[in-house]
Formats: sequence, structure tokens, C-alpha cells
Amino acid sequence: MKKVVLAYSGGLDTSYCVKYLSKEKKLEIHSVLINTGGFSEAELEVIETKAYQMGVTSHKSVNILEDFYQKAIKFMIYGNVLKNNTYPLSVSAERVFQAIEVVNYAKSIGADYIAHGSTGAGNDQVRFDMIFQTVAPEIEIITPIRDLKLTRQEEIDYLKENGIEASWEKSKYSINKGIWGTSVGGIETLTSHQNLPSEAYPSQLQKQEPMKITLHFKKGELVGLNGKLHSPVDAIMKLEELASAYAIGRDIHVGDTIIGIKGRVGFEAAAAMVTIKAHHMLEKHVLSKWQQYWKEQLGNWYGMLMHEGQYLDPVMRNIESFLTDSQKTVSGKVFVTLMPYHFVIDGIDSKHDLMKSEFGEYGEMNKAWTADDAKGFIKILSTQNKIYHNVNS
Repeated sequence: MKKVVLAYSGGLDTSYCVKYLSKEKKLEIHSVLINTGGFSEAELEVIETKAYQMGVTSHKSVNILEDFYQKAIKFMIYGNVLKNNTYPLSVSAERVFQAIEVVNYAKSIGADYIAHGSTGAGNDQVRFDMIFQTVAPEIEIITPIRDLKLTRQEEIDYLKENGIEASWEKSKYSINKGIWGTSVGGIETLTSHQNLPSEAYPSQLQKQEPMKITLHFKKGELVGLNGKLHSPVDAIMKLEELASAYAIGRDIHVGDTIIGIKGRVGFEAAAAMVTIKAHHMLEKHVLSKWQQYWKEQLGNWYGMLMHEGQYLDPVMRNIESFLTDSQKTVSGKVFVTLMPYHFVIDGIDSKHDLMKSEFGEYGEMNKAWTADDAKGFIKILSTQNKIYHNVNS
């Protein structure tokens, strides 16, 4: 039998794929789950048990949390990436790296095919297929749900016909969780005017009293919390635990999908939002005006290309080099107050703080120039405007 590696989550779509690929395509199925921070050990065990019950030959879970941080999250923090000034790419960035690991696994076992459960109406089909076609053009891609244009009920009926009587009752809200945030979809996000209710979000408000915390950055990376140093991944997870108790980081992202239609999705990303805003505040103090300007342009492009699955374009490595170089002085502490449903950046402390110069204090006193120097500077600066209006009046 020929081998197929199936990107598996344990949900309805990938469960259907197992039965379909086994019965209709007569393939030997090797399922693989790529964990980017959204699964507990207990959940992984349940998913593995279900995979074998469905009929896979083998199942494997691969934890790429550290790799995902080093190759994606780190640069999204450097670039202060918020898609449409809102969304920290909580889930969309994960798909590229999950696809890469699926390909690596397929090659390692000599698979003839790669399969995934994406539909024909979303972004994930593009992200998965682009990576598969680029990294392993010799391996054929199979997408039963997309190719057969199946409805959810048709999938359920097929599984029942093949002896799978598990409950496939669709939950009211679709949840996709990872280290950089959780996406939330529901009937409200299919409209243009309804907001998600509070109960739709996985993290509920647990704390009311404001809490002051300190974030420690070293060359742009979050390396500590409240005086204790951690690895960046651990620091993010600990910050998530603190901030999610205040139900921080909830919002709805509205944007253009890769295939051209508009879409809405809710999300909660407590650690991501606090980290990005704190990092940005630190940069305002320690970077020059033009460093900040060009970082904003390139950060926006980096986020857009990442969102659209273009991670393997060489320009991404060029942008990463720029972003990394820009972080040389982005070190120090950022003070944050957590409150129900929101947070405030109180200030920063850094030896690279450009406000600490001896040249002057904004709006108060000039120390490095005289009043006549200021008048002359302003006179020269206004020359081009004087010429334009003199000629065109």
C-alpha cells in the first residue's frame, strides 16, 4: 500500500479524511499532529487514541513550540506585527510551520501523498498547499473535503455508514488555540454587525483588582517577568496566565482573505497584545525616528506576507535581518498595569532611553542650543515652503 501523511487534528474533517483515504483510496495512513502550543498532554492522548480508532497505521505528535518562536513569533514581536492594526496573527502564522513539519515527516517515512482537511473557501488551503508544492513538489496533495465539496452533514453521514458513531455535534463556537493567541469563530462573526458575547471566549474574567507587572526585554526579546528571568517561550506562557485572568486581548479582526473575500474572526491574545504594545513603547524610547519609521513599513509587510503563507519568499529573510539589527538597543524594563478587559503601559526604564540625553527636556529647557540657534534653524527649515507659496500664490 502507498503511504499518505495526514495533517491531523482529531476534528470532523480530518476524521473523515482517515476513513475516506483508507476505504476509497486504499492508502496506508500516517497521521501527524503539529503542536504549536494549543494542546495539553491529556488532549494529545485523547487525539492519539481517536486516530487509532479511526484506522490510522501510525500517529505522531510533534512539538514545534520553540522552533515556532524562533522562526516566527520573535520577528513578529520585533516588527510589532498587528494585521490591520488589530490582529497579532494568532493562528494564521502557525499554519506555515505546521505545513513544513508535515512535509518533513512525510519525507522521513517516504510517503507518496500528503493530505489535509481544508475546505475550498478559506486561507489554510493556500498556506498548506503553497508550502507542500514548494518544499516537496514530488509529493501529491490530497484534499478530500475541498475536492468533494462536502457539507458537514455529508461527512457525518459517511462516518456513520462506516461504523463511526461518535458524536459530531458542532459546538457553538470554533476555537483554535496556540501560544500566540486563540481564534474564535461563531455565528456572530459571519455577520458584519454582531459582536461575540463574553462567553464565547475561552478565558473568562477572574480578577478585578489591578495588578502591576514588569516585563524584561533584551535586544527585543521578552526574557523576564516581575524580576525573574525566563526563556522567551516560558515568559510568554507565564504572561498569558497572568493577563488572561483579566480577559485581556479580546477583539474582532476584519480583513481580506488570501482568496479575495472579506472575513471576520474573533480572537483573544493576552500575552501577544501586552508583549507587542510593551515592546513598541520601549522602542519609542530607544530607537531613532527613522528606525521606527522603516520598522513600521517592513513590519507591516512581514505580517502581510506571513498571513498569506509567503514565509518562504527570500524577502522574508531580508526583512528578518533588518528587524534583528534594529533590536540592538531594545533592552530594558516596561511597566504595565493589568485591569479587567484592558491594560495600560505605565512607562519604561532603559540605559538606552533617548529621553535621558543632556541636550534638553521637551517643552521645558534647551541645553545644547541658544535662542538664536533655534530661530536660525526654524528660518532655514521653512525656506522650501516659503519658495513654493511665493511662486504659486
